[in-house]
Amino acid sequence: MVRITKTVAEKWLADVVNEKYFWCSDGRVLKNLPELEVALKEMSEETFHYHSNEFKNDFSNWVHDVVGDEKLARDLRKNTTQIQAAKSLADRIAWLKGK
Repeated sequence: MVRITKTVAEKWLADVVNEKYFWCSDGRVLKNLPELEVALKEMSEETFHYHSNEFKNDFSNWVHDVVGDEKLARDLRKNTTQIQAAKSLADRIAWLKGK
């Protein structure tokens, strides 16, 4: 498990490298966790369910594999609704900003 220092928190909140951007099915391109939070609040249910359903969770995978935040990835995997996912993200971002 990674010790969450101010440096780690800043890294997780920063833009990821261009090759690792998250491409939403609605055409949005997301570079960081704050952009994912906004997208989750604004995207259609159809887009959310395309990326998060019983067979896959693209948001959780991206957060785990690209951003590196295992706790947030686990939380997103547990979320079954768009509202829950947006809340998990907002809570985690606020906590990271407080580091």
